Amino acid sequence: MQLASDPLSMRIYTPEECERLDASCRGFLLFLEQIQVLNLETREMVIERVLALDNAEFELDDLKWVILMVLFNIPGCENAYQQMEELLFEVNEGMLH
Repeated sequence: MQLASDPLSMRIYTPEECERLDASCRGFLLFLEQIQVLNLETREMVIERVLALDNAEFELDDLKWVILMVLFNIPGCENAYQQMEELLFEVNEGMLH
């Protein structure tokens, strides 16, 4: 698979990917790319892992944990992992108050 590096390029999701990743999930992936938490390769790894999961329901919170696990297991992605962790726990802490 060849990934486009043009910042104006757009990822077209397959029907299977759209079935698993709803609009909020796809929007969140785009947001993470824009703030450079994910790059093209890590985004594709996340999508691959999501499709490999064997559960019927998949929501945005599930996606966030998959992203954390993918970033945690890639050498050199420590900053992206930390940024994602801050995003995840900052939102959850705000819900407690």
